[in-house]
Amino acid sequence: MTTQVLLPKLGFSMNEGTLTEWLLEDGATVAEGQALYALESDKSVQEVESPASGTLRIVAQIGEVYPVGTVLAEIV
Repeated sequence: MTTQVLLPKLGFSMNEGTLTEWLLEDGATVAEGQALYALESDKSVQEVESPASGTLRIVAQIGEVYPVGTVLAEIV
């Protein structure tokens, strides 16, 4: 089963965020709850956790601004 890693809405007024860092490499094994990436919004930079366990398949690029709900990666 594939789980999409979506850019979350971290605040009431948040519409987009900047992906500042992947904490794991593409193809890495990840555990549910493990930190996956760092996301910058207008107010802060936060690490975002994995929604599932499996193998990480990265789709989004570091430094890009993405709207809330964008698929950043998949966990298979």
